[in-house]
Amino acid sequence: MRKTDTINKLWRLFRSDMVEIRTFEIKNKLGLHARVAAKLVNVSTRFKSKIFFERDGRVVNGKSLLSILTLACPLGSRITIRAEGIDAKEAIEDLGKLIKDKFGED
Repeated sequence: MRKTDTINKLWRLFRSDMVEIRTFEIKNKLGLHARVAAKLVNVSTRFKSKIFFERDGRVVNGKSLLSILTLACPLGSRITIRAEGIDAKEAIEDLGKLIKDKFGED
């Protein structure tokens, strides 16, 4: 086995341990609208981890404003966030705090 193959294999094992997944309920009155989506992107882009949002089986890039808006999350909907990478835990915590605080609205 070549050295690069070994390094890649080890990296995949290491990376698999750095995945965080949590589900949150959208509690602000207007749901996930453009201003809120921009706040999510602002937080997401601070992290090196790959971040994904999922609703009803549709998975989108958590660092893309337009992708997040396509989820069309009204009040009461549930959204699952998955972060993959070295700072996944911190990313989920910060995004969760934003959602729980109703994005600073209401």
